[in-house]
Amino acid sequence: MSHTVEILSVGTELLLGNIANTDAQTLSQGLSELGLNVYYHTVVGDNPQRAREAVAIAKKRADIIITTGGLGPTCDDLTKNVLAEAFGKKLVFDESSAERIRSYFAKTKRPMTDNNLQQAMLPEGCTVLANDWGTAPGCAFQAEGVHVIMLPGPPSECRPMFQYRAKPYLQSLSEGVIASHTLKLFGIGESAMEAQLRDQMNAMSNPTLAPYAKEGECELRVTAKAPTDAEAQALLKPTVEQVKALFGSKVYGVDVSSLEEVVEGLLREKGMTIGVAESCTGGLMAKRLTDVAGASQVFLGGIVSYTNQVKAGMLHVPQHLLDQFGAVSPEVALAMAEGARKALGCDIALATTGVAGPDKDDWDNEVGTMFVAIATPDGTHVRPLKLGSRPVRARLRTQTAHHAFDLARRYLTGLPYEDGAV
Repeated sequence: MSHTVEILSVGTELLLGNIANTDAQTLSQGLSELGLNVYYHTVVGDNPQRAREAVAIAKKRADIIITTGGLGPTCDDLTKNVLAEAFGKKLVFDESSAERIRSYFAKTKRPMTDNNLQQAMLPEGCTVLANDWGTAPGCAFQAEGVHVIMLPGPPSECRPMFQYRAKPYLQSLSEGVIASHTLKLFGIGESAMEAQLRDQMNAMSNPTLAPYAKEGECELRVTAKAPTDAEAQALLKPTVEQVKALFGSKVYGVDVSSLEEVVEGLLREKGMTIGVAESCTGGLMAKRLTDVAGASQVFLGGIVSYTNQVKAGMLHVPQHLLDQFGAVSPEVALAMAEGARKALGCDIALATTGVAGPDKDDWDNEVGTMFVAIATPDGTHVRPLKLGSRPVRARLRTQTAHHAFDLARRYLTGLPYEDGAV
């Protein structure tokens, strides 16, 4: 049986735009991995009547309702009351939840006011979802043919509560095993990827194939359902191999988190090190490399050479190249990579230079004109990029860093550099 899921987020701060609704994103991603279809996202403020109306609509069109927020101790935390009322359930005091709340305040040495124990009032007969990351417990129950799951709103609580409490509950609703693999692609746009797979995706039922656009790259998630994990994996394997064959070197990994993670893994395998020289990316590549656990084994350091003086002084970019071609040029990008390799003593060095906007540079280069370069023991290579003037600075920097990491991946795997050019 397929389920229809609605995510109902409660909080006026979401409607005002004071905070982004990252909970809904987290839940949607996790639910898709379980093979559950999220059909609706609803956001409602801290208003009892509007919350009642939102729940009444959700009851009619979804058989799983997952709420986030509104479980706290203050008067505007109304989720439990509205849901209990909508499904004819009394709220009863749960002593085990109350003890957890008392222990939390004792452990953190914070004073506990009486209203905190309101969080221990839960719908009768519910499954309590213990919150080890905060005070408000979650809960789950079934009534009138609908499964209701309530989760706290703070992302630091919602994320682990979904992973370790709600997921096991949801998996119990499904017969058999749901398994998935995510293929990461770089060097192809979402629309081009989807066009090549559209007919196949429409014809598939088990496994299914779903595309996702990420910042500067694409994902394809293959999901299968079977009585056992081994049978699900057997269903997944042919589709995964088919997609890898179709897109070739544009697939940079399966079930990996990022290009930089792949690059660092390859560097560790080969016992090599990397460094970066950054102009337009402003330190982004160094940050992304150090975000990967164990980066110190392979990443030696970076130089943010934002001005020509630093390019010449720290990276020893010849002044005549800066004078003749300007900072945003293939010649300077290559010189930056070579200079970083020598200055940092690394095996591989990546360099970025370009115009991130909002205006053209002094050499009349358009916004989005970028160059990424790599220097290795076997030589150098530069990739020119025309990323367009519409993306904002942050997006241009992200895309440029992706391209630089792609050069490193291709060098480390023996792939031709030019296949990844866009």
